Amino acid sequence: MIKIISFLFAFLTITIVSCQTKTEKETTAAKKYEESKLSIEEIEQQSPAKFLTVRGTDKKNLVGQTVVKGKISNTAKVVSYKDVDVKLFFYSKTGALLMEDQEMVYETIAPGKTVNFKSKYFSPKGTDSIAMKVMSAKF
Repeated sequence: MIKIISFLFAFLTITIVSCQTKTEKETTAAKKYEESKLSIEEIEQQSPAKFLTVRGTDKKNLVGQTVVKGKISNTAKVVSYKDVDVKLFFYSKTGALLMEDQEMVYETIAPGKTVNFKSKYFSPKGTDSIAMKVMSAKF
């Protein structure tokens, strides 16, 4: 009889301990998830240029201005960016840099979203192509 009581006591003790361990594991997993979520947010805030991409096209209008139409995409998972600073590079046919200019896009770009922008410039004579690069943004 004592062996049966001892066995039941040991069984109940193991069951109670294992239940508490599972709850503690779930709590620990939840904490780790929150910590990793914060670290992703911090990474995205430190380097917005890594998570923002810009692409676009250019053409001449009737007045002789270069019309630049672009799209800025946010590939971040958590952070929304705003006030994006885009640098434009005007190149000749031979690849010589003729001029640099900056464009500020005053829009908020949510994670996974894309924003369009349009600008007009009097580009230097001999401009063949335009390149764009995101320099900075606020969050």
